[in-house]
Amino acid sequence: MTRPWRTIDRVATSEGALELRQRGDADFLITIAGRVLMTSSARRSEQALATLGLAHLVRRPAPRVLIGGLGMGYTVRAALGALPPAARVTVAELTPEVAAWCRGPLAPLTGGAVLDPRVEVVIGDVADVIARAAPAAYDAILLDLYEGPRAATQRRDDPFYGPAALARSRAALAPGGVLAVWSEDPDAPFERRFGAAGFTVTTHKVRGDGRVHIVYLGARGA
Repeated sequence: MTRPWRTIDRVATSEGALELRQRGDADFLITIAGRVLMTSSARRSEQALATLGLAHLVRRPAPRVLIGGLGMGYTVRAALGALPPAARVTVAELTPEVAAWCRGPLAPLTGGAVLDPRVEVVIGDVADVIARAAPAAYDAILLDLYEGPRAATQRRDDPFYGPAALARSRAALAPGGVLAVWSEDPDAPFERRFGAAGFTVTTHKVRGDGRVHIVYLGARGA
């Protein structure tokens, strides 16, 4: 008999109720307005975002990484596995309850990734963190945001994927740094815009967990 899902926490947001649900000991999902955002069993593309986006840092002794979006912490865990002990990881998460979930009931899923001393969780919008960053502040920026670029993000002033936003991300990256973007589906206009912003762009399909997601990598030149 399949165990039912039970809601263990709920928070009101502008897009509807954000809920953390659990079934059994280690099966979790997060929903918003009843729609499933993520599950503990589907994590391959989030892990790939980190491993692909941080591969260029293998020889840097103390890289600085910014992650936009915490989710269940799988991207953070994969990033820590790819980074040296002297690395520093800043995670910008908009919803404080999500950070609390990752420190609490979700922590066993990632071995307490957000509790690692290399990690700092900042409650706020990653777009604001990037805008305030000093030039060349980061060696990599990973955007692991809900749905990623899509038709609704095509406007020029989109805070994450518009031309000005991409220019701000490029300015916040050190020479040779990488902006990695997770996307639920391919988005050709975004890919063209990404390249036009001065990045060398590669596109990676990540298969698994019943779907194919996209990881865009934009390398910043010297």
